[in-house]
Amino acid sequence: MEYTRRHKGTCSRSSTVVIEDGIIKEAKIIGGCDGNTKGICNLVVGLPAELVIERFSGTTCGFKPTSCPDQLAVTIKEALEQQQ
Repeated sequence: MEYTRRHKGTCSRSSTVVIEDGIIKEAKIIGGCDGNTKGICNLVVGLPAELVIERFSGTTCGFKPTSCPDQLAVTIKEALEQQQ
C-alpha cells in the first residue's frame, strides 16, 4: 500500500511510503536537505515499519519540535493505521 502525507513544521513538504506485510518497501521525502532525506529513505527500506517509528519519533531539527525523520515516522504510523 502506498501512502502520502504532507509534512508540518519542516522544510520538507511531504513523504510517501510503501509498506507490505509491515516492511517498508519504498520511502521518499519531498523537499528538505536533499542528501539527508535520500539517505534517510535508503536507510529505512527493508526495515520493519514499527522499528522505524520507534527510532525516528521525537527527533528534532535545531529549534524545531519536529524533523524530517519525525515527520516520516508520522507518515509510516498513519499508513499502518490505514492498513488496519
